[in-house]
Amino acid sequence: MSADAAGGFYRLVDAAYERKSLAVSSNLHPSGFDEIMPKTLATATVDRLLHHAHVVTTMGDSHRLSEALSGNGVVALS
Repeated sequence: MSADAAGGFYRLVDAAYERKSLAVSSNLHPSGFDEIMPKTLATATVDRLLHHAHVVTTMGDSHRLSEALSGNGVVALS
């Protein structure tokens, strides 16, 4: 993630913090955010995201992948 993108994501989270609801979906665990953005920004972002969060963790096989492998999820363009 570029420095501008990391800063923009933090500003978005910070602007919504304790004012608005924000839904974030990621295949990256919050502890790994410091791998894609500077550690100080990652810490501040995750702190604000998780403070009042309802975390939903899903497990299991990807529904989209199983559909695609069975031929049902991909339709060829004509």
